[in-house]
Amino acid sequence: MNVTPREFEYMKEHITKCLISMLMEREKLSLRDAFDIVYNSSTFSKLSDPETGLYFQSPGYVYSYLETERGERTL
Repeated sequence: MNVTPREFEYMKEHITKCLISMLMEREKLSLRDAFDIVYNSSTFSKLSDPETGLYFQSPGYVYSYLETERGERTL
C-alpha cells in the first residue's frame, strides 16, 4: 500500500508520540529522557524509513522493538 509523504509523516509522528508516552508511563521516565531514548534509537531509524513498513504497525508492536533494543544495550 502506498502512502503520501504527508501520510507517512503523520503515521510516524503518531507512533513516536505513543512510544514516548508509553516510556513515560511504564518506566516512569521524564519527557526529556523518553524523547532521548526514542529519537536516539535504531527503532526510530527503522520507523523513519518507509521501506521497512514499520509505520504500518501498532504502537505496541513498535514498542516491543524498542524494548528489545534497550534490553540488548543493557547486557
